Amino acid sequence: MTIPEKFDAIRPFNPEELPQAYDRLLADPQFQQVLTYLYPGIPLETLREKMHLCPTLLDFQKAFAYKFIKKIMAEISDGFTLDADHLDIEKRYTFISNHRDIVLDPGLLDVLLIDAGFQTTCEIAIGDNLLTRPWVKDLVRLNKSFIVQRSLPMRQLLEASRILSEYMHFAIAQKKENIWIAQREGRAKDSDDRTAEGVLKMMAMAGDGTPTQRLMQLHLVPVAISYEYDPCDFLKAKEFQQRRDNPQFKKSAEDDILSMRTGMMGRKGRVHYQAASCIDNYLASLPVTMSKTELYKHIAVHIDREIHARYRLYPNNYAALDLLNGTSEHASCYTTQQLEAFEQYIDRQIARIDLSNKDEPYLRERILTMYANIAINYLKAHE
Repeated sequence: MTIPEKFDAIRPFNPEELPQAYDRLLADPQFQQVLTYLYPGIPLETLREKMHLCPTLLDFQKAFAYKFIKKIMAEISDGFTLDADHLDIEKRYTFISNHRDIVLDPGLLDVLLIDAGFQTTCEIAIGDNLLTRPWVKDLVRLNKSFIVQRSLPMRQLLEASRILSEYMHFAIAQKKENIWIAQREGRAKDSDDRTAEGVLKMMAMAGDGTPTQRLMQLHLVPVAISYEYDPCDFLKAKEFQQRRDNPQFKKSAEDDILSMRTGMMGRKGRVHYQAASCIDNYLASLPVTMSKTELYKHIAVHIDREIHARYRLYPNNYAALDLLNGTSEHASCYTTQQLEAFEQYIDRQIARIDLSNKDEPYLRERILTMYANIAINYLKAHE
């Protein structure tokens, strides 16, 4: 298949580019350190030979990413599951989900799709702000990521959005790939997951027909991702205080790397992915007289409801809601021991925050809110 040159700056690697990408990656000293950690005692040359036996990106994912994630999750989770039985594994979808973990949200979905019998994994939308080192960019492109260019002037950003949209339509229709994209730019730091209308507008820039028909060509499937524990909760709370105390605060590249490392290696408890039905039929039912502004707002609210209604709630979500409100309204959903364990967990997370002017009551409220918002939105979606 010939892929148009206009996608070269953002697309994953083509098969013919893989040998050179493997060699470039393996020559990087920082990546060599990563390999030493992941594969202790295994010579670099052995890994090189194994990589060069992977002629496609899917082969690379199955040989390396799949096994790595399985190994990591065996160590940091109490199991991870997917409910997508109602989806046709022969079809291709754009999975649009809430966003908790920079690396593992799409990575886990890939593993779960393979285990569920899907013929391929997902091409992953990733922001260029995370690609701070050349080897990181090579690695994500090997893992079937395409790049969302964010650090551009406004005029160039509009053109980049159009090309991004065209690439997504090309990936679904021509490459026959699935896609994963977060419902908004970046993670929802307070877990109040809301679909950004701008994401929908971007996806509707390409394709044929009306905006609704263009979105239908991507076959959107909302997915709810539920982690029992978010290992980055203390980092998010820290950032909340930093932004409160200094409105000009901006995260550094090192902050993003710390978040990625903490998310990948931190304890998550139980993890569940719940896919909704493809929303093509919903989109087809929308009135053609609806204005674009009204249309995108309705679709965003629908996706939010589909995600919120499919959260898997854990005792700590209900406990956080009661602790935040100073009530015991949901006490039937957790035991005294679970409540005490969750409070001790929060104390340990707050202790990990290194701020000179540490505001512990505020930080506690922020962490409680992260876990409570999941319950709030779930209960509202089921009213």
